[in-house]
Amino acid sequence: MKPGYITNGFTNHTLEDAIRILADIGYKSVAITLDHHHLNPFAETILDDASRIRHLLDSHGLDRTIETGARFLLDPRRKHFPTLVSANPVDRQRRIDFFIASIDVAAAINADTVSFWSGQTDDDTPFEQALDRLVDSITDVITHATRRNIRLAFEPEPGMLIETMAQYEELADRIDAPCFGLTLDIGHVHCLSDGDLFKHLQRWRDRIYNIHLEDMNKGVHEHLFFGQGQIKFAEVIHMLTAIDYQGPVHVELSRHSHDAPNVAKRAHEFLSDLWPK
Repeated sequence: MKPGYITNGFTNHTLEDAIRILADIGYKSVAITLDHHHLNPFAETILDDASRIRHLLDSHGLDRTIETGARFLLDPRRKHFPTLVSANPVDRQRRIDFFIASIDVAAAINADTVSFWSGQTDDDTPFEQALDRLVDSITDVITHATRRNIRLAFEPEPGMLIETMAQYEELADRIDAPCFGLTLDIGHVHCLSDGDLFKHLQRWRDRIYNIHLEDMNKGVHEHLFFGQGQIKFAEVIHMLTAIDYQGPVHVELSRHSHDAPNVAKRAHEFLSDLWPK
């Protein structure tokens, strides 16, 4: 396991400063949330920006993952819209184009994984029909990811079309692509009371490309600092060790940017006491 941090918790910093701070703290991986001033894939300077960030990450010996959860990058008025399951096919294509551009950024900075999710529908389409829509939308993304040799880690997310592990399995059963895997957010499983965490880890151990970690309370989708919710993190780390998980474990504290350096340092100190020696 490699301790990491997601840059959506550093929105008040430049990406360069966030990377330097995280490296100085001792993190081994950075999950970069593409956003307006953090490697915007639509910026005219993206090739130069990506080259600069790649060299910075390399100089600090950091692994890297691309995250695509920017709140208002595609629509300044609606959080996380449009989505892969939006009613309008033009809107869906905008999200597909964003994910394709994100894959290109991943390749440019030598990241091996892009993490993404379904989003919500914006109409009253039944689940099975919306799932058809989602599978169709993902097809083009998978084609491009395969061409670029980038893994796709799909994240079930509370409130979105695919929010539970059972729904993820239904989706995964319909997608035959070696690059298609899973981002497993520990807090989401707890929040939704979504079954036995260890069984999920065992079931998907070969397809878990990315782990998100934060504290959370049952029934409330709010990312909390460790110790402020109900999750028993010693047990979580023990479970990850038991399945021999070797990938990144990225702390996701997206509402803590106001105190990002201190929060990231405290999170690292907390995890260091639990990490396998």
